[in-house]
Amino acid sequence: MQITFLGTSSGVPTRSRNVSSLTLRLPQRAEFWLFDCGEGTQHQLLRSELKTSQLRRIFITHLHGDHIFGLMGLLASCGLAGNVDRVDIYGPPGLNDYLKACSKYSHTRFSFPTQVHTVSPGIIYEDEEYTVICGALKHRVTAFGYRIVEKDRSGRFDVEKAKALKIPPGPIYGQLKRGETVTLDDGRKIQGKNLCGEPEIGRKFVYCTDTVYCDGAVDLAQDADVLIHEATFAHQDSQLAFERLHSTSTMAAQVALSAGVKQLIMTHFSPRYAPGNDIGLEDLLKEAQAIFPKTKLAYDFFSYEIPRRRVPELVVEGR
Repeated sequence: MQITFLGTSSGVPTRSRNVSSLTLRLPQRAEFWLFDCGEGTQHQLLRSELKTSQLRRIFITHLHGDHIFGLMGLLASCGLAGNVDRVDIYGPPGLNDYLKACSKYSHTRFSFPTQVHTVSPGIIYEDEEYTVICGALKHRVTAFGYRIVEKDRSGRFDVEKAKALKIPPGPIYGQLKRGETVTLDDGRKIQGKNLCGEPEIGRKFVYCTDTVYCDGAVDLAQDADVLIHEATFAHQDSQLAFERLHSTSTMAAQVALSAGVKQLIMTHFSPRYAPGNDIGLEDLLKEAQAIFPKTKLAYDFFSYEIPRRRVPELVVEGR
């Protein structure tokens, strides 16, 4: 699971930062998921190592322009390229109407199937490997954060050990790898967990923007391996943050601390903190790290590999 930031500025692009968008790459599936799609996102994708043919799902947090103005252009380009099989789009009420209006007035028709899913708090997608949960945030319009949970997997199956125990190959190996207990023809009972390495604990990725500090963000981010949280303003501009329902660097850090996350990455920075101004992004980083030391600043094309957590190897019963 690899995160790549395509845009880290709030409101408007700057010379070094595009507006909001990031990807979650799932290489074992040869696909990636897109989160928000500000103007120019397709240009950022062209400059990255990602292939638009692997775009599979898009998650939109809210309907402000700096999060959706690139969506129609990206989908239209994918249609012209003819290399996308299907795209599922998730977002707040009104997103489907917006895309329909864009299609109507631009006379655009997609050559691949799309489906817009209107989200509400709770599970919005689930398959054999991942669960996606949506949670309400606090902004000037309806806004949601997303939590992606990778399901736990059993550890690597020790084929050599199975052969040494004279377990016949076949479907039994699959059962044992899933941790099941199997009774062999000779009456022996074999516990699958004793033939597998350390279990692979599912990773948790959380994306929260735009929002002021709120309990919803803390709930969504519980025990996350990485939390991506907006930090539009510095602490000294907290009054602006409350007025515009955005977060400061210290608010983002407080969410991370309260939720017990492993890593915080801040994004969605106001252009007022560009190089040369009295307050810079390094100041926001110091403010956040004073509360939550494991904080990083995002920048365009920054990639972060979400590390996997492991638990101690299971002890065989009776030993």
